Amino acid sequence: MRADDDVEPGTLLVAAPSLADPNFRRTVVYIIDHRGEGTLGVVLNRPSEVAVLDVLPAWGSHVTRPQAIFVGGPVEQKTALCLAALRTGEDPAKITGVIGVRGPVALVDLDADPEILVPKLRGLRVFAGYAGWESEQLAGEIAREDWIVVPALPSDVLTPPKVDLWGRVLRRQGMPTALLATHPGDVRRN
Repeated sequence: MRADDDVEPGTLLVAAPSLADPNFRRTVVYIIDHRGEGTLGVVLNRPSEVAVLDVLPAWGSHVTRPQAIFVGGPVEQKTALCLAALRTGEDPAKITGVIGVRGPVALVDLDADPEILVPKLRGLRVFAGYAGWESEQLAGEIAREDWIVVPALPSDVLTPPKVDLWGRVLRRQGMPTALLATHPGDVRRN
């Protein structure tokens, strides 16, 4: 069994408290694609100071608050990805301009007309860049216990930045994983 066998689109990678890489410290990564060639996801809990309106004016007023671009990861930060939660009853396979990821969560084509798509969406968020792993790389990081693989909730994609998503996701896993949510950000201050 490979260390990344539980990773699939719609799962979360939660950074272990010991993961010190500044790109991923205390992050929650939503997996968009996972296959033999590699894995792609976006960091859900890193808002930037840049307003979506300033970069993608057509979408600016439609994104979930805060209406900021989130830093999706260190790879290709000039690339924008958009995740949305569809309204109940909407089928991503029947909507032009979206690609289903898992359940009601879908990738949105930012070249599509927002006026047509927005009524079908519960909320959406734009990410600059993404997190990516080559074949075998993520399996090695999981085996090293850098990441905890857990199921995602559709609402995780739209969590407000003032909410501690990292702690919230860990707490809902039950014991003993839930105890990790109490890990201080800086052990020297403990």
